[in-house]
Amino acid sequence: MLPVTCSQFPPVHIPKRIIANCEKTPERRAWLAQLPSAIENLRQRWSLSLGEVFDGEGVSCAWVGTATRADGSAAVLKLGMPHMEAEHEIQGLRFWDGDPAVRLLEADDDVGAMLLERCEPGTWLRSLPEAEQDAVIARLLKRLWRAPAAPHPFRPLSALTAHWSAETLACGDHWLDRGLVEEGLRLFNDLPRSAPAEVLLATDLHAGNVLRAQRQPWLAIDPKPFVGDPAYDATQHLWNCDARMRSDPKGMIRRFADLLEVDHQRVRLWMFARAAAEPRSVWKEDEATALARAIAP
Repeated sequence: MLPVTCSQFPPVHIPKRIIANCEKTPERRAWLAQLPSAIENLRQRWSLSLGEVFDGEGVSCAWVGTATRADGSAAVLKLGMPHMEAEHEIQGLRFWDGDPAVRLLEADDDVGAMLLERCEPGTWLRSLPEAEQDAVIARLLKRLWRAPAAPHPFRPLSALTAHWSAETLACGDHWLDRGLVEEGLRLFNDLPRSAPAEVLLATDLHAGNVLRAQRQPWLAIDPKPFVGDPAYDATQHLWNCDARMRSDPKGMIRRFADLLEVDHQRVRLWMFARAAAEPRSVWKEDEATALARAIAP
């Protein structure tokens, strides 16, 4: 892609949350600077007519907009900013090949660009009652969990937990409950090593990343693939079920683990580790800390 100035291209709407996230590192600032030229190059190369740009609370790590292909079919154009957790999203979508994730139509690995199947009507799973969400998420996860044949590009789950641990350790002076955090860090180290099985995980599957579609009733979007313990993949949905987790955390964990057919004790330990030791912008007595104490080993 030739180096060009943004002024050569039509204006591109960039959501404020993406701009704010890109201010955090030089790599992301460089990505943001070339974003308009990248979008225009992809529009020409893939013969696209671009439409609405998605903007809202959930849009923070990628530029996403509707597109129409030369044959009139609907698609979605997505360019992900540099993001450790989402580094292998394209490869994950290739691996799952539309079952049960959104289908990858085109990709440019060098710029992190994807042309994706557009889910229609595109209703969020979060529009359903949470008990129904549980069943849908469980069915999707069990279909996603397949072991990739070697050689493959995917990192082990331990790479993610080590990345989180390094960030948390760098903030050690701000911890309020050292024993709680240290136990969470210990589990971040130990749990990946004791996994009873290793499959390709979505790691970020929750009701805001599942859309109603025509090709299949529900499709997963925005995977952040790592290879590791299936029990870990229960955590993101549970994390988003705030009221139920506050009222009966152990019961909620057991019920969802049973739907997934995984060990509820391992799910509980993963939830504790995340609540106790996952990096955060401010270390304070909050809901995560309260959850960690409620489900502590």
